[in-house]
Amino acid sequence: MRFSPSGAANAVTAFMGTAFFLALLGGFLADAFFTTFHIYLVSAAIEFLGLMVLTVQAHEHSTEPWSRVLLFVGLYLVALGVGGIKGSLPPHGAEQFDEETPSGRRQRSFFFNYFIFSLSCGALIAVTVVVWLEDNKGWSYGFGVSTAAILISVPVFLAGSRFYRLKVPSGSPITTLFKVLTAAFYTKCKRRRNSSNVVTCHIRNSCDDNETKRNSDGDDGILGSFLGEAVRARESLPGPLYCTEEQVKDVTIVIKILPIFMSTIMLNCCLAQLSTFSVQQASTMNTKLGSFTVPPAALPVFPVVFTMILAPTYNHFLLPLARKATKTETGITHLQRIGTGLVLSIVAMVVAALVETKRKNVFVSCCTSNNSSSYSSSPLPITFLWVAIQYVFLGSADLFTLAGMMEFFFTEAPSTMRSLATSLSWASLAMGYYLSSVIVSAVNFVTGLNQHSPWLLGKNLNQYHLERFYWLMCVLSGINFLHYLFWASRYVYRSNQG
Repeated sequence: MRFSPSGAANAVTAFMGTAFFLALLGGFLADAFFTTFHIYLVSAAIEFLGLMVLTVQAHEHSTEPWSRVLLFVGLYLVALGVGGIKGSLPPHGAEQFDEETPSGRRQRSFFFNYFIFSLSCGALIAVTVVVWLEDNKGWSYGFGVSTAAILISVPVFLAGSRFYRLKVPSGSPITTLFKVLTAAFYTKCKRRRNSSNVVTCHIRNSCDDNETKRNSDGDDGILGSFLGEAVRARESLPGPLYCTEEQVKDVTIVIKILPIFMSTIMLNCCLAQLSTFSVQQASTMNTKLGSFTVPPAALPVFPVVFTMILAPTYNHFLLPLARKATKTETGITHLQRIGTGLVLSIVAMVVAALVETKRKNVFVSCCTSNNSSSYSSSPLPITFLWVAIQYVFLGSADLFTLAGMMEFFFTEAPSTMRSLATSLSWASLAMGYYLSSVIVSAVNFVTGLNQHSPWLLGKNLNQYHLERFYWLMCVLSGINFLHYLFWASRYVYRSNQG
């Protein structure tokens, strides 16, 4: 559609970010008004419609303004459908297991790993069969296969209807969250204004604080004391702000998991590079394997295949060993698993920077003995397999972190907020993609000051300073990991991790 490399990268990250962010909407609706079963069916229908629009748009082979409008209408219908599916399907599957028994909890953990495995199976078809069709037959064929896939998925899903356990919606979790926070702020402000009762309030708070510590396992600290105001003064609150102790406890749990959620956004910003600059890097390199030419868009096959191998290996080999070594039910805690993914993402960015430096050195050496313009469009004499290394590390990071996040948010969240909480995993991906676009724009703005050439601007990737961008991502990821360690080391699990 004649976008520049950076323009195309920002368009992709905006689309992906929107799709993942809309998972929050799917999770919210599943918790509040509908079941995960119904949200999936409606979302699948919307995605089917979006893919139909994209198939028609691709068939027209037009770059006119109306065609661009049609492209983005189709893309964002797909984003809405994808968001609903991702917000409903993981919690729907997890609800099928009995969390009151050790075997049920183990099976639920297996489910999240095999959910990622199943996503990888679909991705494998996408980056091989669909990419081959797009390159050799046309984009309409690739979108056509995707349209058929989502259509087939509906009867497959419905085949299990008679066996599903469905959680009854319990009202808006957002309403509960804001009600408790508003009640706490209201009570705090009211007590400050009532200066004549300072001593009485102090004595009453001291007694109530002791009770709060007993009721909150002693780990809520200032947060528990603040939100506890909504319980201690509930008799004097207006009717709409009346809160139960259970509601306050639920909101406290949600707020405590938010720093963990925020710490994973940077990792997903790194993952955004898989579908943007890394593909463009490979397109400038030698993509031949013997006599076969690998399409650059098929590069994600490396992390996909690695994930498909690692997921069952983790379930059936690494996890049992970890359980024996630690003598705990989980073997490795959810937060340890997420932290492993964060470390792998840092390693991936280091590898990406080194590989890009090597690629640029090959480009420079070619320019000294050849015409530079000829190498701006011809493949460089360096194999694309170098780029595959960073894909493997980022794919591993994705498996550890995404499955760990989904299980962590599902098990730690209150039962009334589980779909919404599980959707935070996808919201983290969304914010990572959005953050990637923001960082690219900010880097171009700062590096373009004083009439300098921006690092990531132009239509020729060989003129970019992509290696500097990757080093910047590495530094930011390292700082983010320290931020994660600060919160993870202080987190006290609500669920059984021992």
